[in-house]
Amino acid sequence: MKKKEIIVRCWIDIDGMRFFGPGRLELLSLIDESGSIAKAAKAMGMSYKKAWDMVDDMNTRGKKPLLVARKGGDKGGGTELTDTGRKMIARYGKLMTKLNSIVEKNGDILNLV
Repeated sequence: MKKKEIIVRCWIDIDGMRFFGPGRLELLSLIDESGSIAKAAKAMGMSYKKAWDMVDDMNTRGKKPLLVARKGGDKGGGTELTDTGRKMIARYGKLMTKLNSIVEKNGDILNLV
């Protein structure tokens, strides 16, 4: 028997360009855990430059910054989520839960495939 599944992926676009989705959710979550863009990028197998570009894009195109980077110093540098960043993670998670619930309730469509 073939394995059949419905996979839902959701992205938020601004002016037709990707702004937020599963990859950026993972990046924000890993930055929140580690306090470091470099550590988050490494965990995802991406370059620091790509991760920084994603962070910069979210901070530039969003209404408010999602992350704040601190330069090194006595206490060292780091990155932390803003309240807006934490709300984005939470609300995106709720959206995906609702979408996946809809898929589960309508999974009988797979019987037609």
